[in-house]
Amino acid sequence: MLTTTTRLKLQEILGRVARGEAVSLQERVLVQKYADRDRSVSTWVHRAQRQRQRAGTVTGLDGLLDDLALGSDDPADRHRPEDDLGDWFGGASAWLRRD
Repeated sequence: MLTTTTRLKLQEILGRVARGEAVSLQERVLVQKYADRDRSVSTWVHRAQRQRQRAGTVTGLDGLLDDLALGSDDPADRHRPEDDLGDWFGGASAWLRRD
C-alpha cells in the first residue's frame, strides 16, 4: 500500500516519463523499487512508457490493449491490420494449423 505522498511523487515522475521530459537516475531507481513490489505501480510504468512512444492518439486494438494495460512496451510490437493470423501459424506443425 502506498501513502498518498508516495503515490503522488511516483505519478509526477511517471507523468514526466510519459511526456518525454528529463527524469534523474535516482527517480528512476525509486520508481523501479516500487514497481518491483506493487503491481499498480508496474502498470503505471508500462503505461507511461507506451504513452511516451506513441506519437498521437491510439485507437482500435492498440488503444484497447493500452487501456487494459496489456500492450507491449516495444514500439515494434504493435497490431498491424495487414498481419494475418493464419500467416503467424504458418510455421506451426500440421496438427496445429489444421485446428
